[in-house]
Amino acid sequence: MFVIMAYDVNVDRVNKVLKIGRRYLNWVQNSLLEGELTKAQLERMKRDIKKVIDKDEDSVVFYFLRRQQYMQREIIGQDKGGVSLVL
Repeated sequence: MFVIMAYDVNVDRVNKVLKIGRRYLNWVQNSLLEGELTKAQLERMKRDIKKVIDKDEDSVVFYFLRRQQYMQREIIGQDKGGVSLVL
């Protein structure tokens, strides 16, 4: 499945959440990542994030698409993240 993750967390935890997200997804721009994941990878990522965030203060939102081909993305301005392939 194609996953988009957006987060708004306390500055003390931003780098930790980004580091976890980048293990599984491609960084697009500030607080936004995307990529293809299996259900198992998604569950591991969510488990790792839950260990870091404060549920009373932070927010992480996931959007799910069955396939990337059904998504259209338009960038106005600088393409900050680009696409990186992890082998």
